[in-house]
Amino acid sequence: MRSHDYGRDILSTPKRKKVPEIAAEPGLVVEDPASGFCGAVVRFEYGQVVLEDRHGRHRLFALNPAGFLVDGKPVTLVKPVPGAPKPKITASGSVKVEGLRAQTAKASRIWVEGKHDAELVERVWGHDLRVEGIVVEPLHGVDELPQRIHDFGTAPHRRLGVLVDHLVANSKEQRVVDQIRDDNVLVTGHPYVDIWQAVKPAAVRIKAWPQIPRGVDWKTGVCTQLGWGETWEGWQRVLSSVSSYRDIESDLLGAVERLIDFVTVPQD
Repeated sequence: MRSHDYGRDILSTPKRKKVPEIAAEPGLVVEDPASGFCGAVVRFEYGQVVLEDRHGRHRLFALNPAGFLVDGKPVTLVKPVPGAPKPKITASGSVKVEGLRAQTAKASRIWVEGKHDAELVERVWGHDLRVEGIVVEPLHGVDELPQRIHDFGTAPHRRLGVLVDHLVANSKEQRVVDQIRDDNVLVTGHPYVDIWQAVKPAAVRIKAWPQIPRGVDWKTGVCTQLGWGETWEGWQRVLSSVSSYRDIESDLLGAVERLIDFVTVPQD
């Protein structure tokens, strides 16, 4: 009962937010917040769920209430009901949002170094980014990144996530990134010379990416050594070989996931 003098009954018990239950279908990617272990559901053993991480390692976890995270949100995993419809999983390993309607793009952006980077991010994380309303734009090199950030005009509601190729110690890319001092900008990167290398060799049916001599355009050298024709033909071969996050090296996976988390942080 409410009091006109005191408002809500202070002795009433506040309602707890209900944690959703999700059927632990094979392939569903979840995280154990206690250990940080992230992996896909493989099977059930002794009333527990077996997860497989990106390195093929298996671990057993109890099905505790609110015991896992999906897309950063707590969930309770339950055994699938036989015959029940299975949730669709996106290429990034998240649960597909059905009936998604186009929404106005948010002010925050993710910048990547080139067209190929943008196409690979779209192939794996495209659904997730459309759900969040985040646009990915090609940067075409990092030399002018500090000026581009200044021109963009960042703010808490207008964040920038930047993915940089070949971000290693003492590199030109690292020296440029070291100039950035903005709490509304997050730069992540991977160690590969080109985004092609972030695709696992097994996915494109090669033993390893070729070693290309300095002074030779990396993509041209790869296509020449592998007999892939022109570079555009080589890229189509690489891109078409990627069907999910399992075809991508962990360095790139972690870098992109951190950027998405950064630009989609809720604003109070």
